[in-house]
Amino acid sequence: MAIDRIEKVLAQELEELGSQGTLKGQEQVITDLLPGDGAEGPRYLLAGEGDRRFLRMNSNSYLGMSLVREVVEAEEKAVRTFGTGPGAVRFISGTYQPHIELERRLAGFHGREACMIFSSAYATSMGVLPPLITAETVVVSDELNHNCIINAMRLARPQEKKIYRHLDLGELDTQLAEMAGKCRRAIVVTDGIFSMRGDHAPLPEIMAVARKYDDRFPENVLVVADDSHGVGAFGETGRGTEEYTGGERVDLLIATLGKALGINGGYVVGSRQIIGYLREKSPFYIYSNPITPAEAAAACAAVEILSGARGRELLDHLRSMTGRFDQGLVDLGFETIPGEHPVVPLMVRDTAKTTAMVEHLFGNGILATGLKFPVVPQGDEEIRFQISADHSAADIDYALQVLSDFKS
Repeated sequence: MAIDRIEKVLAQELEELGSQGTLKGQEQVITDLLPGDGAEGPRYLLAGEGDRRFLRMNSNSYLGMSLVREVVEAEEKAVRTFGTGPGAVRFISGTYQPHIELERRLAGFHGREACMIFSSAYATSMGVLPPLITAETVVVSDELNHNCIINAMRLARPQEKKIYRHLDLGELDTQLAEMAGKCRRAIVVTDGIFSMRGDHAPLPEIMAVARKYDDRFPENVLVVADDSHGVGAFGETGRGTEEYTGGERVDLLIATLGKALGINGGYVVGSRQIIGYLREKSPFYIYSNPITPAEAAAACAAVEILSGARGRELLDHLRSMTGRFDQGLVDLGFETIPGEHPVVPLMVRDTAKTTAMVEHLFGNGILATGLKFPVVPQGDEEIRFQISADHSAADIDYALQVLSDFKS
């Protein structure tokens, strides 16, 4: 059967994305990885680029865990024991001992009663929020929250949705006050680290606002934070935005295994009662295969490393390289958004210049992500650099020299 008419419509939509500047286009394909030698970090080869070696500054692998020998060996050992895939969803016969061990370790790592793992961090937010959002719930969300939170809210269909200006706790306060007495339940949801900017949510202050109105909602004000970019990359021991900001813990913490921990999958930690409820009600958990037993074993090894002296060393080096790059940008006269997270935005504030800078970086063997209008508001165009514990001082200095050459 010919499907030419729908293909024509879809082609037109893709053309519109191209004209708007939001078409992602052909993906860069990594064909090989060359390990670092101490003086410099890993380099990557790309399809179509021959033997040109690229420094990767657009990766979420903040600690370089995916290349750590103990993590690789843990996955290899488990795959030989359990095979390459789980073969079923969790409640049928897809739960393996490494899944249980990982959930135990993550709950302990975050000081919570319980944990459940999902196939991805995106699936975690989509699987956690809708089951907790009823027709008598108001959801209050930061305007810069990740797409997974936005889509979870759309899927859930709460009684009311409120969006407060980025980090504007006064508006959060006003919105909860407005809805008190009108909804039985309130859920305040925020990113921990906002991935485009590298800034963080003031979690203790958000908790204080929530507790201020908690008694005015019969089913409480629940605070949920997705700290996928924070856990493993932020805080003295890598416990994320909660650790960095101190104070009372959020009610539910969502995070990922696929960024600083270097594996794959997502998870949520919280009270035993809420996690038990989600195991029974979350379709993204019930009807989807979990991460593989081997991935779970590798993640256990990564959490063990992060929890010990080796983890402190990685975090110290990551902070050092982040500070070196951030200060280097300032010294060169570039504008950044102050912060200690390894997402370091270079504010260009011009679409054409952002494109030219990304091309200049690529031409000099550096992979970085340009964010341009209309992906970001006009005037907020930036290049998002992501620092890793894999990077050496020489890598950072090379990137700064390439940026300096663009200015001159």
